[in-house]
Amino acid sequence: MNLEGQNIEYKRIWKDEYLKWVSGFANAQGGKIYIGIDDDMSVAGVTKLHELMEDIPNKIINLTGVFPETNHLIMDGKDVIEIVIEPSGMPISYRGVYYYRCGATKQEFRGAALHQFLLKKMGLNWEDIPCDGLTLDDIDDDAIEYFMDHAIDEGRMDPESRKSSKEEVLSNLGLIRDGVPTNGAVLLFGKYPQRRFVTSSFKIGRFGVDDADLLSQDQIEGNLIQMTDKIIQVLSSKHLIRPIHYEGLQRKEPLEIPEDALREIIFNSIVHKLQSGTWNQMSIYDDHIRLWNEGALPEDFTVETLMNKHTSKPRNPKIAQVFYRAGFIEAWGRGYEKIMSAFDNANLKRPKFFMEQGGVTAIIPREIFISIRGDQKTDTKPTRKPIQNRYKIDQEIEPQTAQEQPENQYNTKPNRTKTDTKPNQNRYKTDQKTDTKPTRKVEDQVYILSVVKENPLISMDRLSELLEISKSSVQRRLGTLVREGKLRHIGPNKGGHWEVIE
Repeated sequence: MNLEGQNIEYKRIWKDEYLKWVSGFANAQGGKIYIGIDDDMSVAGVTKLHELMEDIPNKIINLTGVFPETNHLIMDGKDVIEIVIEPSGMPISYRGVYYYRCGATKQEFRGAALHQFLLKKMGLNWEDIPCDGLTLDDIDDDAIEYFMDHAIDEGRMDPESRKSSKEEVLSNLGLIRDGVPTNGAVLLFGKYPQRRFVTSSFKIGRFGVDDADLLSQDQIEGNLIQMTDKIIQVLSSKHLIRPIHYEGLQRKEPLEIPEDALREIIFNSIVHKLQSGTWNQMSIYDDHIRLWNEGALPEDFTVETLMNKHTSKPRNPKIAQVFYRAGFIEAWGRGYEKIMSAFDNANLKRPKFFMEQGGVTAIIPREIFISIRGDQKTDTKPTRKPIQNRYKIDQEIEPQTAQEQPENQYNTKPNRTKTDTKPNQNRYKTDQKTDTKPTRKVEDQVYILSVVKENPLISMDRLSELLEISKSSVQRRLGTLVREGKLRHIGPNKGGHWEVIE
């Protein structure tokens, strides 16, 4: 006798409420219900065998529409009824409610999950449904051209396809039915997709000390094919940093998170989203980024499955196909492998993925930001070079010549050279030949402006360390700059940021 699981359920006695289990098995992979056996698999047997053998199948047929196979078994000398339920090609409800067998539990379909389930049972996908009331005029020519440019450059579409009309492009992608663009077409290429699908936009929130401390928020709208470019632009300009370093004489300003990997994570979040569900949501904190999209993994997938070679099972095949042809994702389930390799190559902690709240969450560490800010320590691997020795903040230092470069050519302290051992020694040049050099306070104020301009989120502790003065002295310098209209603080004391007034 097998344990209860995906295809087996034990019940001591029959109750009509067990018709929910019939619905659940029929909507999933089928299964067997045994009447007369306890949950601990001890055989209790049934009474009124012949009455139940007639009554149970009649109720199942009349109340669910399922035709069961009902068998009489003798186990340990006692009568047991076996009810065999085959998987149904049509959705099966009990009293208007749809159930689904998942593992050893019975789940009730609701909301977006129910909508998706009904479409699947009818052989449809949400992205394939014609978007009534819209025409080809609602499809953006620029979005189509953007897609074609990328697809042809990637060699995944023939250059001759550029001569195709808008309708032909959508037809070849399976995104138009009887002249009406499908939901997928409107999401991918629509002029104003959020007018029809409000939750297709992408939310970004910047948080301070905790989830209640929302500092700013952005909502990225537009079509899906161009959305990731907009997201990266907002992240780069407002939320993430680009530490500067030099490779030889060449200046480098990479994003603090490997950009290709970040794009891949965002692409996957968009492609695998339950499109009839809620918004994709990115929460940005000092030490990590959290990205969540609604939509469970395929039934036989776990997070561990994603980390290894696996077949590609996109929730939205048509949308995934468009992203593949544009060169944004791979068709062989290699996306997570590419993400991890990018973080490994950058000597950064790998992101983590897990299931929560009916969707997939990605947690992306911000090691470089924390290291540059200087008030927290990162948990680095022994084989890494310390991050704080690989980047510098200041953009004004000119690179040394190849002959003059020291072995360690990176500098974490802004506007310092190797000979500048203290912040008040020769940091600023003056054209005056007399002893009228700027006072220490003035020097500190100029220095603060240069640092804050590069790192608006720099902490009081870090400024105190760089200037080699007390925190109270730093506060006085900052107060003076604020009163003089050269600097302002935006947001709460904890979690806000500085802004230099040009």
